[in-house]
Amino acid sequence: MRNICIIVPLVLAGIATADSLPGTNSPPCTLSSVLSSNTSSAPLVESLRGYVPDDKYKLRVGDRVTFQILEDRDLPKSLTVTDSGELDVPYLGRVAVLDKTCKQLAAQCQAELMKEYYYQASVIIGLDTANRILGRVYVLGQVRNQGPLEIVANEKLTAGKAIVRAGGLGDFASKKKVKLVRGGTAGGTPGQTFELNMVEILEQGKTEKDVNLEPDDLIIVPSRLINF
Repeated sequence: MRNICIIVPLVLAGIATADSLPGTNSPPCTLSSVLSSNTSSAPLVESLRGYVPDDKYKLRVGDRVTFQILEDRDLPKSLTVTDSGELDVPYLGRVAVLDKTCKQLAAQCQAELMKEYYYQASVIIGLDTANRILGRVYVLGQVRNQGPLEIVANEKLTAGKAIVRAGGLGDFASKKKVKLVRGGTAGGTPGQTFELNMVEILEQGKTEKDVNLEPDDLIIVPSRLINF
């Protein structure tokens, strides 16, 4: 009797696996074993086109994704978003991916591949591991420990919390004139500067006057003009 394999697409990894029916001694069926057989891969390709890539999460530096072109009959490749915000995509080289979803990126790569390399390219890109670090802020001036601080995913880091994490205000800090400097964006959003009173925020507990931080924000704690 011929063994029958049931193929089940796995959405997250962007690959298909299969198990042979109970009672048989044949090894499990995998995407690579099916594609490497002598039979046509067209039915499998058609079934995996039902894969629904993530269209919500936007890629960030340090994220790891799986990349696959079904027509190549290769297993998915693991790619990591570099510090420059790019992926080293097979055939295409470095591709800018910051703030793009897997769905957007797959469509872009498919279009580029079909311009020069493929008659038909079924591109599947899935998020493998998301980077927990959203970015860094920098605390300078009259604090105990100057330097960068990391913003972790799902964390609301405020200017006041950042100063506390930096060891607190220094002995000669001008507590009422702490500056938060936020640079502009490539989209044309102008930079901003906030002046924060840490006496109210940290000592009087008026947290509503605190400001949520964004990656690359700069906190400057100046010195008092007269130290005594």
